[in-house]
Amino acid sequence: MKKILLVASLLTTLVSYAAFAWDVPKERLTYDVMYKWGLINKKAGSVSLTTSPHATQHEFNAELVGATAPWADHFFMLRDTLKGTIDSRNFFPSYYEKIAHEGGAYDHDILHYTRSGEKVRANATMWHRRKKEKTVERTEMVHEAEGATMDMLSSFYYMRQLDFPSMKKGDSIRLNVFSGQKKEFLTIHFQGMENVKIGKKSYQCYHITFTFTTKGGTKSSDNMDAWISTHGTRIPLLMEGKLPVGKVRAVYSGPIPD
Repeated sequence: MKKILLVASLLTTLVSYAAFAWDVPKERLTYDVMYKWGLINKKAGSVSLTTSPHATQHEFNAELVGATAPWADHFFMLRDTLKGTIDSRNFFPSYYEKIAHEGGAYDHDILHYTRSGEKVRANATMWHRRKKEKTVERTEMVHEAEGATMDMLSSFYYMRQLDFPSMKKGDSIRLNVFSGQKKEFLTIHFQGMENVKIGKKSYQCYHITFTFTTKGGTKSSDNMDAWISTHGTRIPLLMEGKLPVGKVRAVYSGPIPD
């Protein structure tokens, strides 16, 4: 479940691959989060993503809400909310907020972005309470980078507008990703076209893999995969990540356009 919320975007190659004309619609996407291990395939939670207009021209608001199912709460209760304000022309964020209740711990991160040419700066304020503690600690830090820079929420929209038809299998795009205390590199690897079965129907999709690394090239998170519908809506129909035991899959549960 936690891995799906990391989903679930992308400078030289950025310009050539971002030519596809896709406008962010006012939408609500819903996903069933499934835990799969051997013959076990059980719903472990749900995720919804909602977009709405922002007061500022050329921006939209996005919100992701995720929660574990009642049976999974006994093992690891999760209630997460991600909020962001994103530029609809390039999908770069100006604001990002994460409120997380995970396994008894509490985290609240707020990032404000500023940009000057290719230089990006984010002022981050973080509140954190460890499991079984009562005191909430507050810290601040500044993230800086050059080039395409996002967070986990805005990258979900960025990946949907890539010009996949112009990409070849094996092509990749890298961008900076800021979170509360971390700065990572997110690389999107294009794996080609594949069919994905949702319910009783099969849908043609673009298959991509995400890898997360630090400045030194060390892998910072396990890989994730996503299958994005080739339909004009560009809805991610399936996202998948491995766990120490089994794997977790976010399966789109809303209406799928033909």
